[in-house]
Amino acid sequence: MFSLKTALRTLLVAVVVMTTASCGFHMRGTYLLPDDVNEMSLTSYDQYSRFTREVQKQLRMNGLVEVPPSANTANLHLISESVGERTLSLYQNSRAAEKELTFNASYRVVIPNKESREFTTTVTRSYLDNPKTALAKSVERDMIEDEMREQASRQILRQMARLKATSLVDEKSTALEPVPSN
Repeated sequence: MFSLKTALRTLLVAVVVMTTASCGFHMRGTYLLPDDVNEMSLTSYDQYSRFTREVQKQLRMNGLVEVPPSANTANLHLISESVGERTLSLYQNSRAAEKELTFNASYRVVIPNKESREFTTTVTRSYLDNPKTALAKSVERDMIEDEMREQASRQILRQMARLKATSLVDEKSTALEPVPSN
């Protein structure tokens, strides 16, 4: 009886695994990049910045091999990053109670012999600012900024995955154009 129970469980697990694999299910955080982009060079305004390191980590996690820049290698060029702040609400004594942080990053993706596109990504977060706990709030702000960098680097990979769809649309539209006759 015990072995029959184990066999049924194993069969059920196998069926569930095969069903999710056959329907195209992918784990969260993995993106389908264009087939010709399995190697990529990464250039940046600052090779040692936190944001550059976060983008490198996301590239590795998605199976891209980082190679030195060359003419026939896809390139991701991080152009800039910035963090902005604005006050959302005030205490009665006119000090900021709630702030909004905005992280902006601009970058260019170059795929040899195909396209070069420039993108921007923006991540926004808000947090409560208590002047009585300034040290704790500065640590919290640093953590929030790091999370925003991580989220922006994931957005970059998602936007690069969209390049595959736009490349396919461009190829289909050029394939459907009538050929001029002589």
